[in-house]
Amino acid sequence: MKANGGKQQIVRKAKQYGAELVGFASVDRWEEYKEMPEPFFPQNIFPFTRTVIALAIPIFIPMLNTTPSIVYSELYNTTNRLLDEMAYKLAVFLNTKGYRAVFFPRDGYGDISVLVKKPEAAFSHVFAAKYAGLGTIGYNHTLLTKEFGPRVRLVSVLTDAEITPDPVQEKELCIKCELCKKCCPTSAFTSGNSLIANMNKYKCAEYHKYLKEHHRYPCGVCIKVCPIGNDRKLYGSDTRKYLKEKEILQQNPDAPEYADWIHLRNFGS
Repeated sequence: MKANGGKQQIVRKAKQYGAELVGFASVDRWEEYKEMPEPFFPQNIFPFTRTVIALAIPIFIPMLNTTPSIVYSELYNTTNRLLDEMAYKLAVFLNTKGYRAVFFPRDGYGDISVLVKKPEAAFSHVFAAKYAGLGTIGYNHTLLTKEFGPRVRLVSVLTDAEITPDPVQEKELCIKCELCKKCCPTSAFTSGNSLIANMNKYKCAEYHKYLKEHHRYPCGVCIKVCPIGNDRKLYGSDTRKYLKEKEILQQNPDAPEYADWIHLRNFGS
């Protein structure tokens, strides 16, 4: 399926199923970049794999701004359902064309409590999306896209169809403003020698476990505050409001400038 027509047919189907961003990566890129141990390579998980198709859908900034809240939690749950469904349908479509294809579930873990003990999944959608040309990896370990910054949710389809890969984005999108570090509720990020921060994944997972117990999981602050993405042109960004949120609400839990977020946090969770 190297012909452009076949690739475009897959893109059209993926978007018909609900994907907003679609990219293609040859399994050779895992060998080329060697950014993880070989057991995490797609061709070692499902040996027939020749191409990984990365699919992404956006997270709405106004709903994310209310985190932690049931409003953002339901948005997260909705995107999870959509991601697995669209990836399943795309894999079936490839099957009907005579190609082996499966999807790797969007999160790759059964419950957040599992991540507290072992904070990693068997396959990384973030690296798959990077190798498929959807974006670059930022300071906070998430995929940054031109369209939505880090406010995307990801899933992957693994297939033996040999599809022309998309170019990897060479220019880093992260500007290392460290807003994610400054606003992180758990102080999980520390700067090192590379663009990507050192991250205490256990602290992050523990906090998510706490939020889930209160029905307002996940956190999402590090993607909420990021200034990257064209979606900022649509919804705007108030950096001061993000930076001062914790401090101001500690002094005055009813601070009027946060009244909308507070209202939504006070119900349903």
